[in-house]
Amino acid sequence: MTRDSFSFATATEIRFGRGTAAGISDAVARIGRRILLVTGSRPERVAWLSDGLATQDCAVTAFGVAGEPDLAAIEAGIATAREAGADTVVAIGGGSVIDTGKAIAALVPATRPVLDHLEVVGRGLPLEAAPLPMIAVPTTAGTGAEVTRNAVIAVPAQRRKVSLRSLAMLPRLAVVDPSLVESCPRPVLIASGLDAVTQVIEPYISSRATPLTDAICRDAIPAGLGALVTLADRPDPAAFDAMALTSLYGGMALANAGLGVVHGLAGPLGGLSGAAHGAICGTLLPHGLAANARHGRDPVLARRIDEVRGWIGGALGCAPGAAFDTLAAWVRANGLGGLDMMGISAEQRAAAAAAAASSSSMKANPVALDAADLAALMEAAR
Repeated sequence: MTRDSFSFATATEIRFGRGTAAGISDAVARIGRRILLVTGSRPERVAWLSDGLATQDCAVTAFGVAGEPDLAAIEAGIATAREAGADTVVAIGGGSVIDTGKAIAALVPATRPVLDHLEVVGRGLPLEAAPLPMIAVPTTAGTGAEVTRNAVIAVPAQRRKVSLRSLAMLPRLAVVDPSLVESCPRPVLIASGLDAVTQVIEPYISSRATPLTDAICRDAIPAGLGALVTLADRPDPAAFDAMALTSLYGGMALANAGLGVVHGLAGPLGGLSGAAHGAICGTLLPHGLAANARHGRDPVLARRIDEVRGWIGGALGCAPGAAFDTLAAWVRANGLGGLDMMGISAEQRAAAAAAAASSSSMKANPVALDAADLAALMEAAR
């Protein structure tokens, strides 16, 4: 199932390790001087970066993101960047912040409406001009957005989350400093960590897997699972390092090998309900794996799923045959309720099953799952 011929693309430069954040201001100043700084809802938490950019004689305009980006937020960010004459975008925060920064950087030079470039609900037209240079600095270990070529945007009128996607959207620089993740609240840490683990598991069993993404995922899956179990119990610097690296690897893997049914459903479910993406992924993961194991007939896929069973069993201290059930119980025990507790209704689940057919993530799932299969999967995740 692994492709013999493939391409691979990622951020132009990646800096990983503790202390790498200290050099951001200098790196940014070598790229641009009029900076749109995209942050979370509490920009005071990254005042150190604003101050550092100011010492480099950079003109900084801040743009805050409250929650996951929607169409209105992206349009407001584009307007802010254009008014400021921004020549560079720096995004520091979680996946939503980084996706917002990538979308703004991509669309500031554009002349068409945003919807013209969105998948599924728009026209999916390619970008007509090169994006502004973009620097991504994650403060959560989950989405790997710092090395992906898309931005997920909610379109409330359509009750969907869809992607703006282009190879040109890969950041100029990704700075991954695990020390920035250590202040992440525990519920966010668990949900984002499960998302990161999902994003190395799904590319590993994907129909688009390549030798290079396989090499990334084989080490990242057990390392990420082990780090997540440790961090659920106690703070640990080595586990934070491993979790940040898993997230980075997941972004690289999904950008080049695709995802699968967990993300194929998570996008529509999030758009319909407003539930957090990482929490949905974590809740669906064991049931998505079980569905692929149940319906898969390819012996290579079966071997890979058995490997995943073994890695989960090793992290959670259970027999491989009980891995998926044990993971589902661990997810619940660590604060992630089922789909019912997230406020996801039966009607929304049915709509998500129908919408998943057009999801880009589903196209890489290793087996074909019909609407009944998806309904059963979500029923198990309630």
